[in-house]
Amino acid sequence: MTKYIHRRSNWPKLRWDQAALAAPLAAVRHRQGRFVGRMEALGFTLRSEAMLQTLTQDVVKSSEIEGEILNEDQVRSSIARHLGIDIGALTPADRDVEGVVEMMLDATQKYDKPLTKKRLFGWHAALFPTGRSGMHKIKVGAWRDHSSDPMRVVSGAIGQERVHYEAPQAAKLGGEMKAFLDWFEKADGTDPVLKAAIAHLWFATVHPFEDGNGRIARAIADMTLTRSDQSPQRFYSMSAQIHHERNAYYDMLEETQKGELDITPWVEWFLGCLDRAIDGAESTLADVLSKAEFWKKHAGAAFNDRQRDILNRLLDGFEGKLTSSKYAIIEKTSPDTALRDINDLLERGVLAKDEGGGRSTSYSLRER
Repeated sequence: MTKYIHRRSNWPKLRWDQAALAAPLAAVRHRQGRFVGRMEALGFTLRSEAMLQTLTQDVVKSSEIEGEILNEDQVRSSIARHLGIDIGALTPADRDVEGVVEMMLDATQKYDKPLTKKRLFGWHAALFPTGRSGMHKIKVGAWRDHSSDPMRVVSGAIGQERVHYEAPQAAKLGGEMKAFLDWFEKADGTDPVLKAAIAHLWFATVHPFEDGNGRIARAIADMTLTRSDQSPQRFYSMSAQIHHERNAYYDMLEETQKGELDITPWVEWFLGCLDRAIDGAESTLADVLSKAEFWKKHAGAAFNDRQRDILNRLLDGFEGKLTSSKYAIIEKTSPDTALRDINDLLERGVLAKDEGGGRSTSYSLRER
């Protein structure tokens, strides 16, 4: 039988090498503080745009890690509506999108409120508003019960499954989660960034729900990182970086959960991932500033609502090529109107035709 970490005699007395972690922790805390300070110095509009991009990526990528693809426009619109950020026309959001957004915003905007069993149950219910995970009915808003034992993380085809991890039995969850929540809210002097790494691992190891454990573990880590910033404004996304490194993420989780109670390698990886997330945030900031500069340059131009929406989509990183047919579909207008809008932008030098032509003609921003 595999000796999972939660079967060790001293579980959950996790330990780590404070001396080995001191330098990387100090370095990432320094970068974190400097970056957040730079963002705080920006005007309200730029901060709001950067925060909206960050939270959108956090929600979308955290779900993608688990194989669930959310509509990014719906996520962005839902976050903007909840936070009162004006982005023009809002895209109606499906209930499952609303639920993920509500969980993430509760974790980050109310970071200073205690994490309780009731709150976790609320997050779980928000993730699964229909009471189902795909086609399967699951126990929602409550710890999993014995019917889910053994709770395993597996991969591979039926008959050729590989077991990556087996969680504690359902009968132990009451005690396991009480220990976790007591520790999480205890002021024991642990640095909040270090606490985020430990909390993520600990919650994922207990795996208290039938589904959604990964997303909730990352929300808990985000909540703890928000506490470290002492501000509900989010400017870097751990989930987006974890998505980028998801193979290493799963490998490190599995290795740690099958190891000893010394979790130093996991914490080192987490700190490195956070450092790289801040690198990604630098790119987001550059995009936000570039977008602001574009609109400043065109402040006196008279664009219609359709054109403004398309230009913002291009500035935000339009996926694929913009064609007149895509324009018509996105803006819910006729092909003739779409082509008139595009030709107007071409004549003003805002758009340019891409290489190629005929039926495959596509367009890009001439400049950012």
